Amino acid sequence: MIQIDNLNFGYKKDKLLFNNMSMKLSPGHIYGLLGKNGAGKSSLLKNMAGLVYAQSGSLSVMGFDPAKRQPGLLAQICFIPEELYLPSVKIDSYVKANAPFYKDFDHAYLSTLLAEFDIPANNKLVNMSYGQKKKFVIAFGLATQAKFIIMDEPTNGLDIPSKAQFRKIMASALTEERVIIISTHQVRDLDNLIDTIIILDDSKVALHASIDQITDKLCFKNIRNLDETVIYSEPSLSGYNALLPNYHQEDSRLDIELLFNAVITDKEKLKPIFN
Repeated sequence: MIQIDNLNFGYKKDKLLFNNMSMKLSPGHIYGLLGKNGAGKSSLLKNMAGLVYAQSGSLSVMGFDPAKRQPGLLAQICFIPEELYLPSVKIDSYVKANAPFYKDFDHAYLSTLLAEFDIPANNKLVNMSYGQKKKFVIAFGLATQAKFIIMDEPTNGLDIPSKAQFRKIMASALTEERVIIISTHQVRDLDNLIDTIIILDDSKVALHASIDQITDKLCFKNIRNLDETVIYSEPSLSGYNALLPNYHQEDSRLDIELLFNAVITDKEKLKPIFN
């Protein structure tokens, strides 16, 4: 559904955020997009949504070039940004003005999501808290029934119960025709939600692998002593949280934060494993 080939992009000609970046995103998946501050996560999402334009390379979203901003594509993209700018109107007025842009907009589903997020339907948007605004935008975005859902830091501003609701709602929102990509620094919020991880570093894709591929090739465990087999480790109360090659096909639970730190700190040790 989304094909990126040799994409080069930067806000300054002499400083590229992406250097010959390539990747493919397929329908039926929830992707977690991770990276340090300034790695280009938000810029990549904006390229996919046609909000900024690459210097060179190709980007295809459902057969369209997003830079051309064609209505056929825009009606199938929902972009939920980190920063929200909502008008001083009530929810029903906002929905009346914006829902017609999406031919498959589901008003009943929106009402269900607002009730689940505990947002009164007669609220005025500007009077809501940041967390309530975020939940409203998420609910509206999912109700569009768009096939490509882009989320930039969607859990910022959400309390712990709302984050649990978010994970539940997003898991049920995935269909075989839909691509969902979530960019976040709050990696713990993606636990048991995403099925594929993309990590950006040094202007490139440092890792692009499914959860099954990662846990098949790597073992996440707590150990008392370090040895030469350890790829990466962090001290814990009972020894070390360690990342090791999964030589013995052990079952282990993915630690996204540990994996991310390992990739950013020493991705050269991981390259032979995934190549």
